[in-house]
Parts: sequence; structure tokens; C-alpha cells
Amino acid sequence: MTLRRVLGGLGAAATLGAAAAISARRRALAAVPRELRHPVLFLPLNFGNPVTLAVARRLVPLAGAASRPGVRIERRTLPATTDDLPVEVLTYQASGQAPRAALLWIHGGGTIMGAARQENTWCSRVADELGALVVSVDYRLAPENPYPAALDDCFSALRWLHASAAALGIDPARIAVGGESAGGGLAAAVVQRAHDSGVPVRFQLLVYPMLDDRTALRVDPPHSAVYTWTPDSNRFAWTSYLGRPPQDRDDRPYIAAARRRNLDGLPPAWIGVGDLDLFHDEDVDYARRLSEAGVACELRLESGMYHGADALLDGKAPSMTAFRAAALDALRTALTEP
Repeated sequence: MTLRRVLGGLGAAATLGAAAAISARRRALAAVPRELRHPVLFLPLNFGNPVTLAVARRLVPLAGAASRPGVRIERRTLPATTDDLPVEVLTYQASGQAPRAALLWIHGGGTIMGAARQENTWCSRVADELGALVVSVDYRLAPENPYPAALDDCFSALRWLHASAAALGIDPARIAVGGESAGGGLAAAVVQRAHDSGVPVRFQLLVYPMLDDRTALRVDPPHSAVYTWTPDSNRFAWTSYLGRPPQDRDDRPYIAAARRRNLDGLPPAWIGVGDLDLFHDEDVDYARRLSEAGVACELRLESGMYHGADALLDGKAPSMTAFRAAALDALRTALTEP
């Protein structure tokens, strides 16, 4: 199913007042470069609306389901252990290549929607171009499964990668963790937990990550609020994941990556975000704090980019094609350098 058809389905589920919302979005388009203007910008999406969320859960996993020829995709159920429940994953491996490195990838969707298969296009590209084994996690979704369900599932998959490294033919010293949006936030939290648990991670690839639940407490959302992932959706998603509305103080471990005070010793990072993304400020701040802690961190800021623009326009808008290529290049360097 094409992304345009998916968005059409979501638009059909939009709430009343769409005309006024579309008018507001049309005025706001002045900040978006012409090459990044897409029909999704006119949709008054609010994933806290039960109807919209139900439709999104059916359609979003289909948006990026096309994969590259020559890449073998397998579904696996990682066995339960004394500490973990069974976890569903998809693995991607290019035919005829014996991978040395691996990427644990975590899909986006606010922790409330999405599935591993929506990342087929990206994950099969990584497997094909980098010759790496990619493992994409089908973690449990909120609000049915609040914190720490998704975090536990993703961390369990990382531990499985390490425990199975010899059988998979990969170097356990060349395992990266990455994700986009909510998946990027979970990836950052998994990396923190791995660091504290003594589980090696070589690199973290964070694509406009959802890092800080306190963003949902802001009373003065930026002008980016009208684009794709909105403050209302963000507030609903965090409330669903946390199991309660966000609060100024929440001391639960790894609840939100930006809440961690000590970032010393974390693995090198690449963080990419647009200046029209709701997560811009929290991502830039996290990159700054990583650098101040002595962690090598490359921050790519994309002018005129809103949340998820690369997923909509990769291969169509040169800036978004370059954005994804930069993420891939950073991962390639991290996994192949001595």
C-alpha cells in the first residue's frame, strides 16, 4: 500500500473542524520549503482521537512495507527467559553476504502504533548497502502495554543479539542501536540501560527521537505544532506510555532518555532533526548534553524539515534524500571503522 493511500485513510478519520485546521495549515506552509510540501500537512491529525488511532494502527504499518530485492526478511520469536517475555522481531540480511555488524532498529509511532514491518524499506536498505544484519523489534504498544513493556522488549532483543552473536556470525563489538521518533527515544533509553548493565553498544542512531515527556507540559508550543506530530498527539502518546499524564518529576529508570542526568560513557551518537519538528528543542539539548559529557555526537539540523518528512519524501525531495543518506553514512562509518 502506498503512503499516499495510507494518508488518505487517516484523513478520512480526521475529526470535525477540518476546514479550519486546513486553513491554519495553509498559512503555516510558508515556513516549509516547496520541495517538502506534502498533502499530509493539510490533515488535522490527532492520534489521541480513538477513531484516528484505530485507523492509524491498521494503516501505518503498511506505509514502508516495500523491501529491497535480494534482502531476506524473516520473522522470529525470541524465546522467553527468566527475565523476559517472548519478543517478535524481523531480521534483514542481504543474500550472499555474511554480516559482521548488526543494527537493532526500533520503529516509530509514538509507542501507540506502528509495527516492525513499516520499516522494511529502511531496514532492507541498511542490510543491502552496509551488509549488516538488521533486527527490527515488534515491541508491545501503549496504552494497552505501558512502561516498561516496550523498553523491556527492545532491551531483550539487544541481549539476544549479544547472546546469539556467534551463531549469527556477527561481531558483538559492532552492534548499533537506532530508531526514529518514538523508536529513537526508546533506542536512547535502551542504550542507557545497556551502559548501566554492561551490555556493549557501539553506536546510537537517533532520528528525530522522542526523548522528553516534559515537552508535553509546555504551554507555549512552537509554530511547528501544526505539522504532522502535534502537541495533542504527543501528550496522548506520553500519557499512554507512562501510564499517567506527564509530570515535572518522574524518577522511574529509563522512563525518558532526556531525564537522565549523567550521560558520561555513552556510545557515540548521530542525532538528526528538523527545525520545524516538535522534538527539535529536546533533541538539540540532548545532543548538547552528550557533547558536554564527552560523548562524540554529530547533530544534523535540517532547515524546513517537519516530523517524518524524510519518510514521506525520501527519493523525491533532494534534502530528504540527503538526510537519510547522512544517517546511513554515519552508521556505516561507526560499524566499519577499526
